Amino acid sequence: MLLDRAKYGFLLEELVQGFWLTLKYFFKEKYTINYPFEKNPISVRFRGEHALRRYPNGEERCIACKLCEAICPAQAITIEAEERADGSRRTTRYDIDMTKCIYCGLCQEACPVDAIVEGPNFEFATETREELFYDKSKLLDNGDRWEAQIAANLAKDAPYR
Repeated sequence: MLLDRAKYGFLLEELVQGFWLTLKYFFKEKYTINYPFEKNPISVRFRGEHALRRYPNGEERCIACKLCEAICPAQAITIEAEERADGSRRTTRYDIDMTKCIYCGLCQEACPVDAIVEGPNFEFATETREELFYDKSKLLDNGDRWEAQIAANLAKDAPYR
């Protein structure tokens, strides 16, 4: 037993194993990407920056049912609504506090008309907290900007929903 321990320590077996592992991976292709210029593919189910979508005719999809506000575990969504002259309900205020949001996706799952979605954008860092308080106009702008990719992602994910 003592001789085995001495042989193990004298031959530095652990060090040799570490060097062998390093040498084995030294000549393989590297997995590192040059981030701002190269980006990894994103899953169609990725949950990034929130967006409010519109119908193809330009009308906003949100029908002010407030299911997203009710289901949000972080209570990050605030909605105020009013009835229009034609009898339909639409939101007058739709705010999301992104500092509270936990990106769980429950708001997207609860929405019956796919109005609120979590889009593909993950690059929305800000310098102040106030910039992370999204109002209705900011959410609609996000929806307009990312609509093509959001619609494609929802179409790819539809068979699994």
